[in-house]
Amino acid sequence: MPRTLLLKNADLLVTMDDARREIADGGVYVADNAIVAVGASAELPQVADEVIDLAGHVLLPGLVNTHHHMYQSLTRAVPAAQDAELFGWLKALYPIWAGLTPEMVHVSTQTAMAELILSGCTTSSDHLYIYPNGCRLDDSIAAAEAIGMRFHAARGSMSVGESKGGLPPDRVVEEEAAILRDSQRLIETFHDSGRYAMRRVVVAPCSPFSVSRDLMREAAQLARSYKVSLHTHLAENDNDVAYSREVFGMTPADYAEDLGWVGRDVWHAHCVKLDEAGIRLFGRTGTGVAHCPCSNMRLASGIAPIGRMRCEGVPVGLGVDGCASNDAGHLLGEARQAMLLARVGHGPAAMSARQALEIATRGGAEVLNRDDIGALAPGMAADMVAFDLRTLGFAGARHDPLAALVFCAPAQVAVSVINGRVIVRDGHILTIDLPVLVERHNALARRLINGETA
Repeated sequence: MPRTLLLKNADLLVTMDDARREIADGGVYVADNAIVAVGASAELPQVADEVIDLAGHVLLPGLVNTHHHMYQSLTRAVPAAQDAELFGWLKALYPIWAGLTPEMVHVSTQTAMAELILSGCTTSSDHLYIYPNGCRLDDSIAAAEAIGMRFHAARGSMSVGESKGGLPPDRVVEEEAAILRDSQRLIETFHDSGRYAMRRVVVAPCSPFSVSRDLMREAAQLARSYKVSLHTHLAENDNDVAYSREVFGMTPADYAEDLGWVGRDVWHAHCVKLDEAGIRLFGRTGTGVAHCPCSNMRLASGIAPIGRMRCEGVPVGLGVDGCASNDAGHLLGEARQAMLLARVGHGPAAMSARQALEIATRGGAEVLNRDDIGALAPGMAADMVAFDLRTLGFAGARHDPLAALVFCAPAQVAVSVINGRVIVRDGHILTIDLPVLVERHNALARRLINGETA
C-alpha cells in the first residue's frame, strides 16, 4: 500500500498549474512521492497516514534553483574579493579554492542545500568545476542524498589555464580527456532519467575563458549520446563578451551556436549581456537561461534583459549563483530581487510578484528540462513548501498572501516536502543536525582561507 500524506486548510494554495489556480482553504493529497489530488480541503480525501494542518499558511510548489556553486559557501565575503568585477573576483578566489578537499565539498554542499531548503527550494542544480586534492562530484551527490534534496549535479570543468590564454591558474585545470572520461563515469553511475528522479547528471564545461572549443564540442556530443543536459556560463559581463570577441571572433551567442550549445537540453547561466540576436536565437531553439540577479548586482555585471527573453519565448529560471558572489542562498529572496531589479531597469510593471514566482517554479523546471516539478497538479512530483503567514514579516499583508511572499522580507519555510517526504517541519530541517553542520563548515572555511592542511 502506498504511504499517504495530506496537507490541508492552507489559507491559500498556489498551484502554478496550467490554469494558474489559486485556491482558498486548499490542500494537496499525496501517495508515496506523487500528487494524487489538489483542491479545496473539503473536497480532498480526509484520511491519510500523515496529516499536516496548514491553517495560517500559504502552500506552493517547491522552488527550483537552476545555478549554484555550493562549495563557495566556504568563501563568503572574502575581503580580497569584496569589491571586484567577475574576472578580478575569480583571480582573487582561484588560489583559495585550490585548497578544497573532499570533506569541504561534502560539508559545503550540505550547508548550501540546507540554506536553500529553508528558503523554499526543493530542487537545485550545482555547478562544481574545480577538483583539487582528490575532490569529485561524488562528494556533492552523497551530500544531496543524505539531506534529501532533488539534485541536478553538473560536472563542471576547466581545461585552459593562464599559460594557454585562459583565466584560471594552471594548477586548477584538468586534462580534457580526463574530464570527458569522468563525465561519462558519472552519467553511467548516477544519472536517473526516470520521472520523479532525485538525481540527474549534467555535463557542464565552465566558461568560454576556461575551456577550449574542442572540449565544448566533445562535451555536447557526449551529453547528447546519453540524453543528458548541458550547462555553462555565458555573456556574464562586458569583459566576458570582450573575451569572446577577441579570442573567438564572435559574440557569445554565436559562439554557443557554433559549438552546438543551443537547444532545449541546454541552459546558460547569467546572459546579462546577451544581445538581441542571441535572445531571438535562444527563443527559437528553446535554450534556457539561469537568471542570477543578486550575483549580477554584487559583481556589477548589469541587468539581464529577462523581459525581452520571456517575450521571445526563452525559458528562464532563477539561480542564486555561488555563495561567494551572492553571499546568500535564499531562493525566495532571489525571486524578490529579480522582481525589484527588473523594475529598476524597466519600470514598475516590468515584473509582478506572480511572474517572479512563476520563474522560480515552472520556469526553473522548464530550464532543467523537467515536466514533473514546478507545479502542484495530479501526477506531478510531491514537492511543495508552506510559509507561515502569521509571522511578523507578513503583518498587514495577508490580503494577498502570494504577493506578500515576494514583496515582504524573505521568509523561511515552515514546512517542506520533497518527493513526498517531510524534510522541514515547524521551520526545522529534519535530515541533518544543522548546528553541528554549521560548526564544522566554519572550521573548514577557516582552514581553507588560512591555507591550512588537514
